[in-house]
Parts: sequence; C-alpha cells; structure tokens
Amino acid sequence: MALHGIDLFIIFGYLAATLTIGFWISNKAAKDMRGYYLGGNKLPWYALGLSNASGMFDVAGTMWLVSILFIYGLKSIWIPWLWPVFNQIFLMVFLSIWLRRSGALTGAEWITLRFGDGKSARMSHMIVVVFALIMVLAYMAYGFLGIGKLAAQFMPFDLAALLRLNVFLPEALQGSALVGDELARQTNAMMGMNEKVYGVLIIFITSLYVIKGGMYSVVFTEVLQFFIMALASVGVAYIAMTHVSTEALAAAIPEDWANPFFDWKLDLDWSKILPSANTKIEQDGYSLFTIFFMLVLFKGILGSMAGPAPNYDMQRVLSARSPVEAAKMSWFVNVVMIVPRYLLIAGLTILALVYFTGDLRTMGENADFEGLLAFVLSQGLIPAGLLGLVLAGLFAAFMSSFAAPLNAAPAYVVNDIYRKYINPHASEKKYLRISYLVSAIFVLTGTIFGLFLTSIDGIINWITAGLGGGYVAANMIKWYWWRMNGWGYFWGMFVGIAFALLLGLPFVSDKISAIQAFPFFFFACLVAVIVGSLATKPTEMSVLQEFYIRTRPWGFWKPVQNALEADGKGVEENKDMKRDLTNVAVGIVWQSALVAAPVFFVIRDWDKLAIAVVIIAITSVFLKYRWWDNLRDYAPGYTPPTPSSSK
Repeated sequence: MALHGIDLFIIFGYLAATLTIGFWISNKAAKDMRGYYLGGNKLPWYALGLSNASGMFDVAGTMWLVSILFIYGLKSIWIPWLWPVFNQIFLMVFLSIWLRRSGALTGAEWITLRFGDGKSARMSHMIVVVFALIMVLAYMAYGFLGIGKLAAQFMPFDLAALLRLNVFLPEALQGSALVGDELARQTNAMMGMNEKVYGVLIIFITSLYVIKGGMYSVVFTEVLQFFIMALASVGVAYIAMTHVSTEALAAAIPEDWANPFFDWKLDLDWSKILPSANTKIEQDGYSLFTIFFMLVLFKGILGSMAGPAPNYDMQRVLSARSPVEAAKMSWFVNVVMIVPRYLLIAGLTILALVYFTGDLRTMGENADFEGLLAFVLSQGLIPAGLLGLVLAGLFAAFMSSFAAPLNAAPAYVVNDIYRKYINPHASEKKYLRISYLVSAIFVLTGTIFGLFLTSIDGIINWITAGLGGGYVAANMIKWYWWRMNGWGYFWGMFVGIAFALLLGLPFVSDKISAIQAFPFFFFACLVAVIVGSLATKPTEMSVLQEFYIRTRPWGFWKPVQNALEADGKGVEENKDMKRDLTNVAVGIVWQSALVAAPVFFVIRDWDKLAIAVVIIAITSVFLKYRWWDNLRDYAPGYTPPTPSSSK
C-alpha cells in the first residue's frame, strides 16, 4: 500500500523527534553508571510509569493480542495471564517496595544483599546474569519479529532491491513471466527480505539514542512515544466505532464471543463463519479452557510472587526515587498501558471481523491471524494522517520494547561481571564506554536471533512459560524463606534455565507446550532449591539480618527475627501479609475490569461496560484506603544508606 505524503511526513517527523530528544537528553547520562542505568534515581514515578507502559506496548505483542481477541473474543482477556499481566499488581502492592529498598543497581547486584559475597553467592550472581542476558536477547528478538513485516507493508522503498539483496533470488523474478505458485513464492521471498532490512534499519535508529543516553534517553523518548500511541489508539477506536454497526458485528462473530466467562470447554463455534478459527483453537490447545485457565493462574501467581525478572521491568523499579514511588509507578503502569492499548486492539479487531473475515476464509487452513493488524491498516479504512499517526505509534511501540531490554543488557555485563570480577577500580567513563560496546554487541546478536523467528505465538509461550517459568521457583522462595542460600538459588536457576532451553528445541516444543510442562519443571526446580539449600550451610546470619532489616519482607523469617532480638537489634516484624494478599486479589479484579472495559466500549456493549466501570470504581476505592494510604518507604526506625555513584 502506498502511503500518502502526510503519513510519510508524520512517520519521518516522529523518527527525527525521537533521535533529537534522545541525543539532547543524553548528556545527563554521561556522568556515572547510576545515571546511565537508573537515571540517577531522579526520575519521577509518573514518568517511569509512562516509560514502562510504553515499553510493554510492543508491536509483536499487539499483533498477537489482536489475533487472540479476534478468535477468542472477550475470553481472550485471560490468555495474557501467561505473562502474567497481573505481576504488576503484586509489584504495586508490595514487591516494588521490597525491591527498591535494596538500593541495588541491577537484579544481580541484589543477590549480594540477599546471599552475601561467598562462593555460593558469586555462583548465584553469575547464574542470574546468565539468565538476564538470555532474557534480554529473547525480548529483543521477539520485538524484532513484527516490526519489519509492518514496515515492509507500508514504506515506499524497496530496500532489498536497493541494497541488492535480491541477488539471492532467481534472476528470472525481475521482469520475468513467472506465474502461479512459483511467482508467489519468489515474491514472498523478496518481501521477506524487505521485512528483515526494515527491521534492521529501525533497530539501528533505536540503538543510536539508547546506547548514547541510557535510562534518561529511554524514559524521555518513551514518554513521547506513549502519547503518540495513545492518540493513535483513540483514533483507531473512533474509526472502528463509526464504520462498524452493532448489527454487522453481531453477524461476524459466533455466539458467546462477547462473554468473558467460560465453562469447562471453550464454547465458541466458528464452523459457519470461519472454520480455520476452530482449527487454530485446537492447535493452541485451549479447547479445555478451564484447564488452561488453571495452569496460567497457577503459574501466574507463583511467577508474580517471584517478583520481576531481571529485565526492563526490574530496572524501572530500581530507577524510582523511593520505594513508595516504585509502588506508585507499578500502579500507574496498569492504568496507562491497559486502557489505550485495548482501545487500539478492539478497534483493529472489529474492523478485521467485519471487513476481512472473507479474506481469511479464502486462505483456508493457512489463514494468518497474526498478520491481521498489518492487513487491516493496509486496506484503506484508516484515513490519511491518522494512518501515519498509527504507524508512527506502532514504530514507537517497537522502539520502546526494544530500547528497554537494550538498556538493561550492559548493566548486567558491565556492573555485574566486568566491574565486580575483572576491573573493579576503573573510571566511570571507562565503564560507560564498555557499556556502549556491550549494547552494540547485543543489538547485533538480538537482531540475528530475530531473523530466524517465524511465530509470535511460539516465542511468547517460550518466554512466558519456558524461560519465565524456569525463573519462578528460586526467585519466589528467596523472598519468603530465610533458609534458602546461594547454592539453593544457583541450582534452582540452573535447572530452570536448562529446562527452558530444552523446551525451546523444535523437536520438544512440537510435542509439549511450555505452559503444559510448567508444573513438572517447576517441581524439579523447587526440589533443586530445597535440596541445594538444606545440603549446604545457611547464609551468614549477619547477611540475613542486614537484608531483613532493610527489606522487611513477610514470610518464614522468624529465626532471623529471633537472632536480631538476641543481639539487641530487634525490629518490627512485617505483619501485613494478609492485607497485602487481599489487596492483590482485589487488584487483579480491578485490572481485569480495566482490560475488559475498553473492549466493551468499542463494541458498544453498554450493559457490560457499566458493570466493568462499577467494578473499577468499587475496587479503586478499596485500594485507595487499604493500599495507597498505607504505603511507606521503610519500616519505622530504619534509615537507608546513601547510594554511591556507581552502586
């Protein structure tokens, strides 16, 4: 599709503005490592919240969410619990406060506070660095997956031909008389090359300001990107609501599509409208939806109690000015990320349902549901100007989701390997120069991995249930059980990483999905944690006391509490577990209503929208009095140490 001149002006204007802001603000990051990785802990919670929300508003994920809303209707609001999306609720209620109280620069540095600096702690330190770097590469490759395809659909330049990448195709393709399947195959190959080239180009642009400016550039550019995406989302929702009548939508969906609740089986029958949708449901393995729901709930609660993985989410928490601001930032993410994103998703989905179900039907069993987003945008329903804004917003979404892990990668390599083990006395400028180099290496490596990915759904399942699942056992227990030591953490993570990599192999993933395997490898990781901890000496009591005094978690910490009292350093015990878990349960209901409300609004189901709004209002009042009003930075009587510039 050829873009109008005003659309191209908006897109290139956005790219120029992003680079300008990123470089202009980068001088603030050049002072030291804390400034580069955490913005010097001077960024306000609402800016970090907008930045974090922008980083989660990714292109590949949006493509996936459009595809599952199309197929599963309102029941799709439960499927993203695979991530799990409600980890933000656990973060806002108590885990962001506990994590930020550490004053650490990275998640791996946090290990030293929890396990000390002995051999077991160093092994734990290294294993979490390895995990963090694998996750960074996975997120970068995942972010790359959708952006090239989107750009190649709309941008006016055939970059593959321009760069003469078409030499890999038969010469007969150019001006030949090829027809039928062979012409389609070779045309698709050329389009595939264009997708890769555009993907690499946009990654290069993003990398320029992230590598130069660190967290400052990431946050300030992501705030701009968020407002572009929010405006585009409102515009698409408006177009969908004015183009699609409720009668037309009702004729395009199966019975029960607009009902978020479900029985034992998923009662959606597409056979009369789009038989390939039934096939997709069977392939996904979600027909017995209650079993799937129980699995994602089980995995989601355990994963959420483990706290954030060592990626952009953790870096945002550690970047907050105070523990309370870290909690407020996590709350704000739910509001500003969910509402505009689901306006966009719902708008694109109902346009696809009404106008393009026929095209999908002609594709038969090869219907590309993940390509719906690009397909809808390319069909002329979105007017000039707004289309440019939407595409700029989607480019912004990719740049945000790519920039965040790219900023996290050098933090782990430079701070947690080079500074800790190789050259602890180098200058801040040298650490920053090495950070630039590490970022460049990760850009190259993440891009290479992205070139070989083909399925958004596949990589999402592996990241969430495979790689993320391997993280759960060790990182959950570290908060709540005093007897877990560095060896228990190391072996739990080692087993988790090994299982995750095994589940990523094609001959394994074809036979069992990561979410189905989760209960088994979680149990294996749990055994590794317990045996590894009990078979070795406990962490030194002085280390545990310092961690407990500073962080003040609830759980099984009575021996540490008793030891503090015996040493005359008794501190107030955290008795907030019941209140925190109640707030989590209410918060998950609040968040789920926030997801459903924009969809009900766009499809004009006013009765269900009214119910969702009432639920949001009641739960918001509850959380105001039971959560917000009880936030505090540190336990009474504790004064935090002032962090150094590099620590």
